[in-house]
Amino acid sequence: MLITRRADFSASHVCRLERLSDEANRALYGADSNPHGHGHNYVIEVTLEGDPEPETGMVFDLKRLKDVLHREVVEPMDHRFLNLEVPPFNTVVPTTENLAIEVWRRIEPHLAGPRVRLHGVRVYETEDLYVDYFGGQP
Repeated sequence: MLITRRADFSASHVCRLERLSDEANRALYGADSNPHGHGHNYVIEVTLEGDPEPETGMVFDLKRLKDVLHREVVEPMDHRFLNLEVPPFNTVVPTTENLAIEVWRRIEPHLAGPRVRLHGVRVYETEDLYVDYFGGQP
Protein backbone atom coordinates (compact mmCIF):
# COMPACT_ATOMS: atom_id res chain seq x y z
CA MET A 1 0.00 0.00 0.00
CA LEU A 2 1.18 3.54 -0.73
CA ILE A 3 0.29 6.63 1.31
CA THR A 4 1.30 10.17 0.36
CA ARG A 5 1.57 13.40 2.33
CA ARG A 6 1.98 16.83 0.76
CA ALA A 7 3.74 19.90 2.14
CA ASP A 8 4.77 23.21 0.62
CA PHE A 9 7.24 26.00 1.14
CA SER A 10 8.45 29.10 -0.65
CA ALA A 11 12.14 29.59 -1.42
CA SER A 12 14.43 31.30 -3.86
CA HIS A 13 17.47 29.95 -5.64
CA VAL A 14 19.81 30.45 -8.54
CA CYS A 15 21.09 27.69 -10.80
CA ARG A 16 24.55 28.46 -12.06
CA LEU A 17 28.08 27.18 -12.02
CA GLU A 18 30.57 29.82 -10.95
CA ARG A 19 33.27 28.38 -13.24
CA LEU A 20 31.11 29.19 -16.28
CA SER A 21 30.55 32.56 -17.91
CA ASP A 22 27.19 34.30 -17.73
CA GLU A 23 26.54 33.28 -21.33
CA ALA A 24 27.37 29.62 -20.67
CA ASN A 25 25.17 29.60 -17.54
CA ARG A 26 22.28 31.13 -19.52
CA ALA A 27 22.74 28.47 -22.20
CA LEU A 28 22.67 25.73 -19.55
CA TYR A 29 20.07 26.98 -17.05
CA GLY A 30 18.19 29.69 -18.94
CA ALA A 31 16.49 32.34 -16.80
CA ASP A 32 17.24 30.27 -13.69
CA SER A 33 20.88 31.40 -13.95
CA ASN A 34 20.08 35.01 -12.99
CA PRO A 35 22.67 35.71 -10.27
CA HIS A 36 20.08 37.56 -8.17
CA GLY A 37 17.91 34.45 -7.95
CA HIS A 38 14.20 33.91 -8.28
CA GLY A 39 11.56 32.18 -6.18
CA HIS A 40 9.19 29.26 -6.31
CA ASN A 41 6.30 27.95 -4.28
CA TYR A 42 7.56 24.38 -3.99
CA VAL A 43 5.22 21.49 -3.29
CA ILE A 44 6.62 18.21 -2.04
CA GLU A 45 4.85 14.89 -1.91
CA VAL A 46 6.32 12.10 0.17
CA THR A 47 5.07 8.56 -0.44
CA LEU A 48 5.51 5.73 2.04
CA GLU A 49 5.08 2.06 1.21
CA GLY A 50 3.99 -0.55 3.70
CA ASP A 51 1.29 -2.68 5.21
CA PRO A 52 -1.26 -1.31 7.63
CA GLU A 53 -0.56 -2.22 11.23
CA PRO A 54 -3.32 -4.67 12.19
CA GLU A 55 -4.39 -2.92 15.39
CA THR A 56 -4.36 0.73 14.20
CA GLY A 57 -5.10 0.15 10.51
CA MET A 58 -2.40 2.67 9.60
CA VAL A 59 0.70 2.26 7.45
CA PHE A 60 2.28 5.20 9.30
CA ASP A 61 1.03 7.90 11.65
CA LEU A 62 0.27 10.76 9.23
CA LYS A 63 0.59 13.36 12.00
CA ARG A 64 4.11 12.08 12.65
CA LEU A 65 4.87 12.26 8.91
CA LYS A 66 3.60 15.85 8.84
CA ASP A 67 5.85 16.70 11.80
CA VAL A 68 8.91 15.13 10.13
CA LEU A 69 8.28 17.07 6.91
CA HIS A 70 7.84 20.32 8.77
CA ARG A 71 10.91 19.88 10.98
CA GLU A 72 13.30 18.47 8.36
CA VAL A 73 12.21 20.30 5.19
CA VAL A 74 9.69 23.12 5.57
CA GLU A 75 11.14 24.84 8.62
CA PRO A 76 14.75 24.97 7.36
CA MET A 77 13.84 25.87 3.74
CA ASP A 78 10.74 28.07 3.88
CA HIS A 79 11.40 31.69 2.89
CA ARG A 80 15.11 31.03 2.43
CA PHE A 81 17.57 31.72 -0.37
CA LEU A 82 18.65 28.10 -0.80
CA ASN A 83 22.12 28.85 -2.19
CA LEU A 84 23.10 30.95 0.81
CA GLU A 85 21.04 29.64 3.70
CA VAL A 86 20.47 25.90 3.25
CA PRO A 87 23.37 23.46 3.07
CA PRO A 88 24.27 21.60 0.88
CA PHE A 89 23.08 24.15 -1.68
CA ASN A 90 26.02 26.41 -0.92
CA THR A 91 28.08 23.81 -2.84
CA VAL A 92 25.43 21.91 -4.84
CA VAL A 93 23.33 23.58 -7.55
CA PRO A 94 19.76 23.71 -6.16
CA THR A 95 18.01 22.21 -9.17
CA THR A 96 14.68 20.51 -8.61
CA GLU A 97 16.50 17.19 -9.02
CA ASN A 98 18.99 18.02 -6.27
CA LEU A 99 16.22 19.34 -4.05
CA ALA A 100 14.36 16.01 -4.35
CA ILE A 101 17.55 14.13 -3.38
CA GLU A 102 18.08 16.42 -0.39
CA VAL A 103 14.48 16.02 0.81
CA TRP A 104 14.94 12.23 0.67
CA ARG A 105 18.24 12.45 2.56
CA ARG A 106 16.68 14.56 5.31
CA ILE A 107 13.53 12.52 5.91
CA GLU A 108 14.42 8.90 5.14
CA PRO A 109 16.12 8.16 8.51
CA HIS A 110 12.94 9.25 10.32
CA LEU A 111 10.55 7.10 8.30
CA ALA A 112 12.06 3.62 8.16
CA GLY A 113 10.35 0.93 10.18
CA PRO A 114 9.58 -2.78 10.19
CA ARG A 115 6.33 -2.29 8.26
CA VAL A 116 7.09 0.85 6.24
CA ARG A 117 9.73 2.45 4.03
CA LEU A 118 10.11 5.67 2.08
CA HIS A 119 8.94 4.90 -1.45
CA GLY A 120 9.42 8.22 -3.24
CA VAL A 121 9.74 11.98 -3.09
CA ARG A 122 8.09 14.25 -5.64
CA VAL A 123 9.07 17.92 -5.80
CA TYR A 124 7.02 20.38 -7.84
CA GLU A 125 8.96 23.49 -8.82
CA THR A 126 5.97 24.80 -10.75
CA GLU A 127 2.50 23.48 -11.42
CA ASP A 128 3.68 21.75 -14.60
CA LEU A 129 7.24 20.73 -13.61
CA TYR A 130 8.11 18.08 -11.06
CA VAL A 131 10.81 15.55 -10.26
CA ASP A 132 10.31 12.07 -8.77
CA TYR A 133 13.12 10.50 -6.73
CA PHE A 134 13.09 6.93 -5.48
CA GLY A 135 16.32 6.75 -3.51
CA GLY A 136 19.53 5.15 -4.52
CA GLN A 137 22.74 6.92 -5.34
CA PRO A 138 22.46 10.44 -6.75
